[in-house]
Amino acid sequence: MIVALDGPAASGKGTLARRLAEAFDLAYLDTGSLYRATGVATLRAGGDPAQEFDAVSAAKTLDLTLFSSADLRTEEAGVAASQVAFIPGVRAALLDFQRNFAKNPPDGKTGAVLDGRDIGTVVCPDADVKIFVEASLETRVARRVKELQEKGENIIEARVRADMKARDDRDKDRSVAPLVPAGDAWILDTSDLDADQAFAQAKAYILSKTRR
Repeated sequence: MIVALDGPAASGKGTLARRLAEAFDLAYLDTGSLYRATGVATLRAGGDPAQEFDAVSAAKTLDLTLFSSADLRTEEAGVAASQVAFIPGVRAALLDFQRNFAKNPPDGKTGAVLDGRDIGTVVCPDADVKIFVEASLETRVARRVKELQEKGENIIEARVRADMKARDDRDKDRSVAPLVPAGDAWILDTSDLDADQAFAQAKAYILSKTRR
């Protein structure tokens, strides 16, 4: 079984995807980590994440073992990820990795949960379950500010909002794999849901699909 979860930053899809993978005993891949790692690798090499040659070079030589979770969860990594994801050559370099993970999940798992921005539309268009997780911009900004404050970072809310809005626009307007729900995706708006409520609804939906 392949479960595709898509949605914008801070919509709650990452937490939801991990919980669903655990609940259904499926492998889990945060595909955004691939793009975040590519972005960070580009910066580490002194390159520009918005420049095709720099970003594609990083994607083709990517080694996820060189990055810690902390490296990939910064705002800088998120912005760089959105920049490299705009580049067709980067997406092509990482597409095979994602599809292979979905079709051949590790550790003997019988399926996989992948979360990202184009899983249901491009990476796994034949996924058994497609969920598009969304939330209002204000809700997502509040979540991200809280997350960063808990990490001890000095945060300017207006900057977080501006960065998130700019990232949303880049993701939605790019010519390659824009951030849009698949035609057959179930829309889950988490604006007024906590993590447990979102999980319960998504789990029920998956069960309704797999019991047919």
